[in-house]
Amino acid sequence: MNPPRTGTDPIATPPAREVSAYNIANALTVARLLLVPVFVACLFAGGTGWRVAALVVFVVASVTDLLDGELARRRNLVTDFGKIADPIADKALTGAALVSLSITGELPWWVTIVILAREIGITLLRFFVINHGVIPASYGGKVKTVLQIIGIVLYVAPGVPYVLRWPVMLVAVAITVATGLDYVVRAWRLRRRAKKGE
Repeated sequence: MNPPRTGTDPIATPPAREVSAYNIANALTVARLLLVPVFVACLFAGGTGWRVAALVVFVVASVTDLLDGELARRRNLVTDFGKIADPIADKALTGAALVSLSITGELPWWVTIVILAREIGITLLRFFVINHGVIPASYGGKVKTVLQIIGIVLYVAPGVPYVLRWPVMLVAVAITVATGLDYVVRAWRLRRRAKKGE
């Protein structure tokens, strides 16, 4: 008579695969970080040619933002490095673009301050509630990101009329603020539920 089995069968259940930080998703994230100073340099170089170059760099960097997360999820390449580096790269790219456009006088400083304050504040809030749970990204948050990218592209691209780019940026600011407030409410509810469960 065979003895009863206890625990997990080491043969039937293969060990969990440890994901290396050296993967294509993280490589794209690092590439996006490296493109930030290139974008800023092109933007401040002056001239239509450099402006177009800045636009191309920004668009390429934005595309890596869409690809790295998708690849990480589809190919099971999620790592601790990626979780930290990806949002940093996102905010570095957007922040550098907004600050640069404000320095050149093309974008009002209040727009840059409002967007960056929201992004930094929500990042800090995530760390504050991390012990109570994780708040999933909302559809509004994705719309916010797309609108910010479109707004920046319209400002960086040479020759785009003010009457077109300014309304898009205003909508991006409005959605940015609205989704930020939504995140605060959801974080407060999450913390309240966690406190009740203690």
